[in-house]
Amino acid sequence: MSLSTLHDAIRTRADRATARTVETKSLRVEARTNDVSRLALAIPGRAEPVTPTHWSFGQLCGLVGAPAGYLRQLPAPLAGINLQHGLASHRAEVVKTLEADDGRIELRAVTGPDYGRIWDHELVEAVMRIAGDGVGDTRWKVPGTLDWSTMTHVWTAPR
Repeated sequence: MSLSTLHDAIRTRADRATARTVETKSLRVEARTNDVSRLALAIPGRAEPVTPTHWSFGQLCGLVGAPAGYLRQLPAPLAGINLQHGLASHRAEVVKTLEADDGRIELRAVTGPDYGRIWDHELVEAVMRIAGDGVGDTRWKVPGTLDWSTMTHVWTAPR
């Protein structure tokens, strides 16, 4: 294992992700089963529906003022109807979606249109500039300290 291996894996994941800006009124909720975890959203510009993650479902619920914990307890068709009503009656707001394809299409996030995303691979690149690849003489471990002012890593022995 190395930081470059980690970087390659998470860079591939980021390359398979899509961010798009859409109006909330254009989102369509689909309930294919009675399981609320199987809700899907039709998003303009995407041919197939996306499945929201636990996190993005909570973001959608928060956007329309619906209690996510309560909706998760309802049968999917009922939760879908409520969420769809909230999206349709919600002010015409523009949101940014993050959709990822890791074998199945997932809606990972619903944020404001100006949200600036820092990708995981960008963080790993920053650590690699300071600490190398994490193997051999450039071994990077936690515990330690990244000193951003001097761009050095100081390893601290565990107590």
